[in-house]
Amino acid sequence: MKKVLIFCFAVVMTSTTMIAQCSSKKTAHYTSYSNSHHQDIVDVAASSGDFATLVTAVKAAGLVDVLKSEGPFTVFAPNNIAFAKLPEGTVESLLQKENKKTLVSILSYHVIPAKITAESLVNTIKATGGMVEYKTVQGETIVAKIINGNPVLIDQKGNKSFILKTDINGSNGVIHIIDRVVMPS
Repeated sequence: MKKVLIFCFAVVMTSTTMIAQCSSKKTAHYTSYSNSHHQDIVDVAASSGDFATLVTAVKAAGLVDVLKSEGPFTVFAPNNIAFAKLPEGTVESLLQKENKKTLVSILSYHVIPAKITAESLVNTIKATGGMVEYKTVQGETIVAKIINGNPVLIDQKGNKSFILKTDINGSNGVIHIIDRVVMPS
């Protein structure tokens, strides 16, 4: 049985960042992320236990140097809970050496070769009639829409991923946390 989570997307402006706050019917626990213009997006992700699976996967895929490069990048980063939603054994299988090509494809599908803030994402969706396609580093497109007031990513397979937290800045881009791993075709 799938549990339906109701998310609300409220954008709060602070002096240095815009953060999307989301909640569910369950009590949510969120880690505080420090925005650092001195750390790249890999270091920012590695500094949080919430991305342990993602960081392990990035290392196994050999993408650390790419994501430490100048960028800019936008990473729609699945947290550990998002990876745990994959069928049992999927992550372990993807981390095996013989599946590196598939892992690289999946991970690079989460990366846009531009810095897209939450504000620009929402404004672009609204300006383009409610939907925008972004070309990923992997080469395929991912769709961003607003559904029931919430920004959502829709992958090539039609799966939806809600954006949980936005604008975690690094020196070479920005991270937005998503609740599901998105998949290329």
